[in-house]
Amino acid sequence: MALQDKLDAFKADFEGGRFPLKPGKEALDTMHRATAELIASGQAQRAKKAGDAAPEFILRDPDGKPVSSRDLLAKGPLVVSFYRGVWCPYCNLELQALQEALPEIAARGASLVAISPQTAPNSRKSERENKLSFPILSDVASGVADAFGIRFALPADLVALYKSFKNDLPTFNDNPAWVLPMPARYVIGRDGIIAYAEVNPDYTQRPDPSELLPVLDRLQASKAA
Repeated sequence: MALQDKLDAFKADFEGGRFPLKPGKEALDTMHRATAELIASGQAQRAKKAGDAAPEFILRDPDGKPVSSRDLLAKGPLVVSFYRGVWCPYCNLELQALQEALPEIAARGASLVAISPQTAPNSRKSERENKLSFPILSDVASGVADAFGIRFALPADLVALYKSFKNDLPTFNDNPAWVLPMPARYVIGRDGIIAYAEVNPDYTQRPDPSELLPVLDRLQASKAA
């Protein structure tokens, strides 16, 4: 099943009240309104896009080891997925889909990392529960997400709703600010230039990992030429 089909099925079950956490109409309206406002802000269009130089980063993996984008790019192209956190079921479905695609990504000489504002223990939980063999890097205060132009502050009514859901972002992220990255996926070439960018202010919409493969094929072909 394609990733978006899985996301749509989850959304239908959640909004249909088929999980223990049953959102009422007011809660759904709050979430839909926040997404609509983020779309209307145009921030996604101002984020880093294909052809831009990718911001460099050094972030720590769940074991505290520093991971450098420059070091990874010295080996080959880099796929970067920004996601919200272990508490987000849509993000977990995406991580699982990326894990399934990892052999195809690696076969094209590329590395894959996920970047989240959450703390290392939460990243370890994400890796364990989603059975990941690629690292989740901790982006403290979403500084790297901001460099890519995808960090945003949650509106007050959504903050209140998340608190009622026990989605305590300041605890998950060890940061008092209620900020998140928009879900985004990038392919960065060895020259540090973004070859593919997909940023969506609607967190329930994610591209299928198969979209990455033609981009990586083109990068391989240009290297061989």
